[in-house]
Amino acid sequence: MSTLLKIQSSLFNSHGQSSTLATRFAEEWLAQNPEGKVVSRDLAEEPVPHLSLDRFQAFTTAPDERTGAQQQVADYSDGLIEEVQNADVIVLGVPMYNFNVPTMLQSYFDHIARAGITFRYTKNGPEGLLKGKKAYVFISRGGVYGEDHSQTSFLRQILGFMGITDVEFIHAEGLALNDSHKAESLAAAEDRIGELLSA
Repeated sequence: MSTLLKIQSSLFNSHGQSSTLATRFAEEWLAQNPEGKVVSRDLAEEPVPHLSLDRFQAFTTAPDERTGAQQQVADYSDGLIEEVQNADVIVLGVPMYNFNVPTMLQSYFDHIARAGITFRYTKNGPEGLLKGKKAYVFISRGGVYGEDHSQTSFLRQILGFMGITDVEFIHAEGLALNDSHKAESLAAAEDRIGELLSA
């Protein structure tokens, strides 16, 4: 049974444009894969704590040397990682806030990018350990910035760092320009969903 993990990070929860696109993709994917399962995580509704020194030290402390509080932190991170490890398909809904990803998504990445678990260092450089997965990233932006924007580059880099290199980016841009441009951009993104699922 295939599993799709949908992660949305809009402050507007399910009403955000990136969340709506990610949800539509997940629903159409499930219609094509009736034996599959969709796991959803809303980072605005259930925020991942920002990385702190205490949390980082919990990750890097050997399991048999952790305090009870440190083990709780590690267990929480392990649960997030397990969701990704168990997923065959990963769908991200990502708005642009101040030219970057939402802080709650950054915190999420801070908790799943862990040495020895989702990546490791080798003599040839870092190696991602979350291999064999397909990711779809739906990015919504008020302005028009293009696919080479630093936000897209960051997402490609952090996913690739953990071994997720088969990534499709779908941009819905210019949503704040005017109603006509917004409608056209969203329609194009929705059309792209159909193209991707029929490929």
